[in-house]
This record gives sequence, structure tokens and C-alpha cells, in this order.
Amino acid sequence: MTRDAVDKATIGLTGKQYHVGVETGDISDIVLMPGDPFRVQLIADQLENAVEVAHRREYRTVTGLYKGRLITGCSSGMGCPSTAIGVEELARAGAKVFVRVGSTAALQPNIGVGDLIVSEGSLRNDGTSAAYVPAGYPAVPDLELTSILLDTARTLGAERGFAVHSGINATDDAYYAETPEWINKLSSLGITNVDMESSAMFVVARQRGLRAGMVCAVSNNLVTGDVETGQVNERLAVGWRHTITVVLEAVRRLGI
Repeated sequence: MTRDAVDKATIGLTGKQYHVGVETGDISDIVLMPGDPFRVQLIADQLENAVEVAHRREYRTVTGLYKGRLITGCSSGMGCPSTAIGVEELARAGAKVFVRVGSTAALQPNIGVGDLIVSEGSLRNDGTSAAYVPAGYPAVPDLELTSILLDTARTLGAERGFAVHSGINATDDAYYAETPEWINKLSSLGITNVDMESSAMFVVARQRGLRAGMVCAVSNNLVTGDVETGQVNERLAVGWRHTITVVLEAVRRLGI
């Protein structure tokens, strides 16, 4: 007796999602996604009446209000595989807009720790997005969302004294395999920064008819050697809070 192979596109479309643990009604249609589940609290701190609705594996989810607008924060974990799963399952529960608010490493000498970088697109050096689309397919964020993120970041940066950059980032799978040669190559191409999640978020969002963007705080600079090897430094911690504020204000301005 033969059986048909499981079609994952048709299972688990309703009810509590297997990995993330949320269902329709638990979350907003707008989701801010840091990597670290412990940083979800930073999102909750800027919301009113924030409630943790789920915490499974690397996915911690809170939902609350920002100036009357329902907002969700959910951690993605590290890397493209967990990010793709998170976006897929959150979308099944009603999410339509995703903004990554994590950390990133700078690759240009003029970018400092704690600065903000808004992504204009990602060089796909990951395996997950390749399972969705062919090699030549670009990983790009939503244009309107990105434009408002950048404008909002620049406005708030001028008011509050933090620097804002934008450009094309790289997304790598193997953190400890990034050699000096690879770092220098990316820098010479004009790549502004490198992360481990955005290419999957951008590609999955495009394939599923969703909107995605990214504004990250710089954790270190791989070309100048401004690298923190111990505890999280205050410049980065302040940068994380700035990214969240920027996204919340940008979403309000976008009127969605």
C-alpha cells in the first residue's frame, strides 16, 4: 500500500502552531522579531498591557498596545531555519507585517557600535532561502515599509542623538566560519553589515504575500576591530531600544 507524501503547505493551517505555539487571536498582524527570546521583554516594555501569549523553544511571544495599536513581539531564534519557521507559523496565525529588530555586525569603518542600520536588501549566503527560491532571486524588504523605517529612524536619530545607516547586508549561516578574507570581501563589495536571519525573512515574506523589513543595532564592527567579546555593552543595549521605538513609530506613521 502506497501513501502520498505529506504536503506541509496544507497541514497545521489552523489552531495552535506547532513550534511557535500561537493561534489566531493571540497576536497582532504586525510582529517585531528580535533573535533572542530574552529581548522580547524590551518590546513589552514599550507596550501597554503586554501579555506573554506563548513561549516554546526559541519563540517567545508577547502582545500589547502601542498608542492604541495592537503589536506583537516574537523572537526568531538564531539563523534562517528558525526565522523561516517563525514567519510561516505566525503568518498562519494572522501576522502580515514582520520587522526584524535584532543585532548586526558592521562591515564599513564609519559605522559604530549602537548605530542603527536599515536593510535595503540581503546578499543570500544562507541555505534556507535556497529551499524557497533559485539562486538569482533577490532577498529584498518591502519598499514602502523600508522607506518609512529609514525616514523615522533618521528623524528620531536627529532628535535623540544616534546614527542611522542603510544599505545591503549579508546573511550568513555559519557565525564562526566568517574568516577575515570573507569579511574583507563583503566590505569591499560595499556590504554594510552581516546578520543571520534577514534573507529568510525577506524571501519567505515575498513568497507568502507578506511585508517585511529590518532595522538592527550594531553589536560590533568586524573591519575596525570594535568588537565586544564579553557581556553586552551599553551602546548595543541602547541601540536595541532605539530599534524598537523606530519600528513602533514607523508602523504608526504607515497607518496599517
